Amino acid sequence: MTMKEKNSLKERIITALFSRFPSLAEEWAKGFKAVRTEDIPWTPFAVKLSECRVAMVTTAGVHLKNQDPFDMVDEEGDYTYREIPGKAKNEDLTITHKYYDHRDADKDINIIYPIDRLREMAAAGEIGSVAATHFGFMGHIVGSKIESLLSKVAPEVANKLISDEVDLVLLTPG
Repeated sequence: MTMKEKNSLKERIITALFSRFPSLAEEWAKGFKAVRTEDIPWTPFAVKLSECRVAMVTTAGVHLKNQDPFDMVDEEGDYTYREIPGKAKNEDLTITHKYYDHRDADKDINIIYPIDRLREMAAAGEIGSVAATHFGFMGHIVGSKIESLLSKVAPEVANKLISDEVDLVLLTPG
């Protein structure tokens, strides 16, 4: 067994244990060193919800089946993103992520990417509209990849959301 295969097996075992025994994940999380920042980008909510254009950003590894999958080999993760058209059909979506158990989401993508709920809310007039484009990330990003995510990718996606006149972003984790 190669080192990569051993690491992959180890990651699958840890993911399975954390899924079945959440207290283990909680203990692990106590020692996790998250990135901290002094300035939190915040914009006050100034638009009526019924007039908002809403987009989703997910770190659950969601993307179109015809797009390249996220890199599951690099131990620092994959900081790239995939654009997901707002009109994409559920059957055209897939999940590339190995750090959480997504078997239920594989059956119903709305568990982690509630696009049907957004469409229903728009049809009912609860929100103004669903954005033309949403964004999928693979949320396991550590080490040197964090700097690229924060300095290059996040501003790029933010600018695309602004260009699409998005008022509100729903973040769904994996």
